[in-house]
Amino acid sequence: MPFTHIRAILFDKDGTLFDFSASWSGWAEALLDDLADGAPERRARLAEAISFDLGAGRFDPASPVIAGTLEEATDLLLPHLPHMRFARLCDFLVASATRAEMVPPVPLAPLMEQFTARGFTLGVATNDAYEAAEMHLIRAGIHSQFAHVLGYDSGYTPKPAPDMLLGFASRAGLSPESVVMVGDSTHDLIAGRRAGMATIGVLTGLAPHAELAPHADAVLPDIGHLPEVLGLAL
Repeated sequence: MPFTHIRAILFDKDGTLFDFSASWSGWAEALLDDLADGAPERRARLAEAISFDLGAGRFDPASPVIAGTLEEATDLLLPHLPHMRFARLCDFLVASATRAEMVPPVPLAPLMEQFTARGFTLGVATNDAYEAAEMHLIRAGIHSQFAHVLGYDSGYTPKPAPDMLLGFASRAGLSPESVVMVGDSTHDLIAGRRAGMATIGVLTGLAPHAELAPHADAVLPDIGHLPEVLGLAL
């Protein structure tokens, strides 16, 4: 479909602005080590709870953690950590996620500058915590390019509900039809469709093309292909 009517680009973060496996697999292994505190059996139970393959060092594509919130991850881990309270564990996960080293699939700064130079309003809608999202964007040197950054804790129902996306459109003063939602999971794309936005899937998460295609107007290898699809001069 043509995207000539698009005035804003709303990005998911994990798996979209940043390659999911490259960014989060090492973080998950370190997190499990910290939480297990030297107990191999506990580490195995925690890994199973979040569908993380310890042998392969990666998340199962069906892991609820991939597109879920840190509160949902807390719910999964807490039964195996009876000495911890929900709030303490959730705070621990947010602090740990904030320190995680993000790996972009393409150079981000020149790409975002290209979009803003052409008048696009940029935003982020992530099921990660706002604090972690903001820090990841700052470290990547692109935070200033985004008009609005929304996390699961920014006052909206998380994706796949459309609330966060509609909140971005409202804050930007744009109709949802003039926004394209770009994401790596069906949560992102279903939320985009429910919000009345155009949707573009990318393959830098764990979902394959066949899973994303039914919910997307286009599926790209990564966000580096967006300028071509949006009709921008390279």
